[in-house]
Amino acid sequence: MSDQQLSPDWPASVHPPGSESFEQTAVVWLFDHVPADYRLHGVLRRHPVALSRLARRHVAAALEGAREGYRTARVDLRDHLPPHAVDQVMNAYLEEGRRTAALLRGVAAVDDALRDAARPPGAAGAGG
Repeated sequence: MSDQQLSPDWPASVHPPGSESFEQTAVVWLFDHVPADYRLHGVLRRHPVALSRLARRHVAAALEGAREGYRTARVDLRDHLPPHAVDQVMNAYLEEGRRTAALLRGVAAVDDALRDAARPPGAAGAGG
């Protein structure tokens, strides 16, 4: 895969698939976006596609959490915060939701590429 074929969501610090350092840079980047304790599991270092799957699920759950928080914040907080603070919380959810959605697109792109790289030659199927 050449640089011209990389998705606009491709993380800048992850080298392109097919490059010698692709998996190494992908692992470093993915570990930066999951809980620190994930680093305790050697299997995630030895099998980057396992790490990318866990990262994809983790970031997707964080995005769903932000969406749920946004949906419920006004009602949950109206008796505890002044209206301007509730508005600020809503804006924080919006910003974090956008950031997390973009992160999820990047994680998904890396996960798909790692899955493709781990697939034995001639094996059928697509990433995801």
